[in-house]
Amino acid sequence: MRSSSLPGLGLLLASVLLVSGCAASTTNQAETVTLQVAAVTSPMTDVVEAAGEAIEDGYEIELVEVADYVTANTILQAGDVDANFSQHVPYMESFNAGNDGTLVGIQPVYDFIIAFYSKTLTDIDGLPTGATVAIPNDPSNTGRALRLLANEGIITLDPAIDPYAATPDDITENPKELEFLQVAISALNTAYDEADLVFQWPSHISALGLNPQDDGLITELDDTFALNLVVRGEDADSAATAALQKAFTSDEVRAVIEANGTITTAF
Repeated sequence: MRSSSLPGLGLLLASVLLVSGCAASTTNQAETVTLQVAAVTSPMTDVVEAAGEAIEDGYEIELVEVADYVTANTILQAGDVDANFSQHVPYMESFNAGNDGTLVGIQPVYDFIIAFYSKTLTDIDGLPTGATVAIPNDPSNTGRALRLLANEGIITLDPAIDPYAATPDDITENPKELEFLQVAISALNTAYDEADLVFQWPSHISALGLNPQDDGLITELDDTFALNLVVRGEDADSAATAALQKAFTSDEVRAVIEANGTITTAF
């Protein structure tokens, strides 16, 4: 009886060891952490996808496309996504100030050429008296647009104010009696059909078949406005944020930036 039962006992022990080994293997395999990153439009979305190709083992990036920049910040502040890639630090700081936000820019990724465009003009010198000029309605981009006009000598800003924070109320000289139309960045393409001069980001004006190099009447590249990877302040030092930062400064991201003629690498 004893000798006939030993083979059965051996098989039972082997089965137990096999099951135990499988359980240990499963336990030791770390789960992949999905990091959701919000972005509005190309090339921001292209960069997020390239970062997804480069993210280190243990993480994956899921692109969350949103309609506008406010939404990108609102859902990040609420913790619905892990990061966003849709803005420069001055815009982020304006959001924080108006919403008790804790967002921080952790990595500049690319600089972009900003420009004024016109459907009717081929040269800025032809800007007529009484022209309508469409500019963004958020504080950081309002200041950037007005500063660009002031640098061109079209208007004069109060020297006592920070030109990056300028508003139309800070214009001290307006010899062409320009009228300013302030709208959201996402609505500036529509204003292109109505205004004499329109300030717009290259990522949006491309939908009209325009680009700053060929079509911009006034252009500027200012690294103050580099597009940044943004997270909540409480997550700034986390391992996941470090992985995101590494992915957003990868060769894969660099290749996407270098293939786009309107942006340049900022890392």
